[in-house]
Amino acid sequence: MDAKLMLLPFPSAPAPLHPAAPARSLFLGASLPLHPCAPPPFLLRLRPRPAVVVAQAAVKRRKEVPFDNVIQRDKKLKLVLKLRNILVAQPDRVMSLRDLGRFRRDLGLTRKRRLIALLKRFPGVFEVIEEGVYSLKFRLTPAAERLYLDELHLKNESEGLAVTKLRKLLMMSLDRRILIEKIAHLKHDLALPPEFRDTICLRYPQYFRVVRMDRGPGLELTHWDPELAVSAAELAEEENRAREAEERNLIIDRPLKFNRVKLPKGLKLTRGEARRIAQFKEMPYISPYSDFSHLRPGSAEKEKHACGVVHEILSLTLEKRTLVDHLTHFREEFRFSQSLRGMLIRHPDMFYVSFKGDRDSVFLREAYRDSQLVEKNKLVLIKEKMRALVAVPRFLRRGAVRTSEAAKGANGAAQLLNEGSDTEDDEDEGLSDMEDLISELSGGKSDTDYQWGDGWFGENDDSPPDFEDDDSSPQEVKVTMKNADGSANRRVSVPVFPDGRPRERW
Repeated sequence: MDAKLMLLPFPSAPAPLHPAAPARSLFLGASLPLHPCAPPPFLLRLRPRPAVVVAQAAVKRRKEVPFDNVIQRDKKLKLVLKLRNILVAQPDRVMSLRDLGRFRRDLGLTRKRRLIALLKRFPGVFEVIEEGVYSLKFRLTPAAERLYLDELHLKNESEGLAVTKLRKLLMMSLDRRILIEKIAHLKHDLALPPEFRDTICLRYPQYFRVVRMDRGPGLELTHWDPELAVSAAELAEEENRAREAEERNLIIDRPLKFNRVKLPKGLKLTRGEARRIAQFKEMPYISPYSDFSHLRPGSAEKEKHACGVVHEILSLTLEKRTLVDHLTHFREEFRFSQSLRGMLIRHPDMFYVSFKGDRDSVFLREAYRDSQLVEKNKLVLIKEKMRALVAVPRFLRRGAVRTSEAAKGANGAAQLLNEGSDTEDDEDEGLSDMEDLISELSGGKSDTDYQWGDGWFGENDDSPPDFEDDDSSPQEVKVTMKNADGSANRRVSVPVFPDGRPRERW
């Protein structure tokens, strides 16, 4: 009986645990006929994304006053060299002030300024002469003209060195050819002749050949010299190894405990920045003269090669520095990245980027020591003498040496140069263009403050100024008061001249 009861069905189905879901709505496109997908009219090629290797993380740029002072002290020299280049292009190197007024835009003078006052600001370089009525001309002083002739003589003698620099620049390029207009940006830094295309490019057909390119004439290398394919960094590394070998012979020969990175003096980096710089230095060196067509853009190897190229270009320059804009012109030839300035800032152990002036400048750090070049070329020494003439004040102090006596030789020029050359304040940081420089030369006064005398604004440039000696001032006559009997009684006194002769009473 119990078994029968167990076989009986349940009186009703058990209730579901969850309520039934509502009925799904019909698909609107169910009645549409389905056809196989037609192939697209063109093939889609999915380009694989290259694995970009970040060479360096962001490094904070730190301002360094010694390098900024180099740009600051050349502000006046830059303006003077522009004036000199205009003057030496004239016959007999004499020019009238009326003709100089045509070059106001080239000199950066947008407002009306008195050019005679500008020339008198540099008495060690220019002298104003009067020829007839209302005829003013200017020329170089004997000391400045002597330096100009010495500079021309040195450039003629160093033509072989200029040819070598031009060959090394072409050897570092990708196709061994560079546009001539791009090379012209570096002609002053590399000490090339002004018309190097018509001079050294045609005198040495065994090295160069002028070819026609898409954007103008270019210079192509015709002979590869393996002896020149050695960078300055490689030569310096060999010298360091020889020096370290000599030092090891003097002491116990043992390996170093720590692989420390030798940073320049005064360079402050965080621990993370120093570690990344050390990792970048441990990478194998890539010569700037090697073939870099296979290097992937954005990789650490490509940045290592780009740093080597910039290092070599700066080593070829006279002052081991140039403008960042000049390097950006060679992006196509050296495959530089678009953020070249950022790449230079990421390597503060090799380069320093200064924001002083109208355009940014890049320095080769190892070539400078306290804002002074370690190794100075003869042309650099002449430029320093020229800078000393520019620094000659208009009104000499009592007991100071005359310009003609102080700037005759290298010692006098160096003496004038060392007087306050590196003492620049941050107040002049905004004075970058020529108008601010002239305002600085005029003592910070506006045009309305100069309505008379030898100011910037007023009469025409051709009106004859006062050519009396500016340094001549009325001599002070000391008047001593003595009594008639020679006593020192101040109540009754007789005025006398310095030689003792009595003078009349007022």
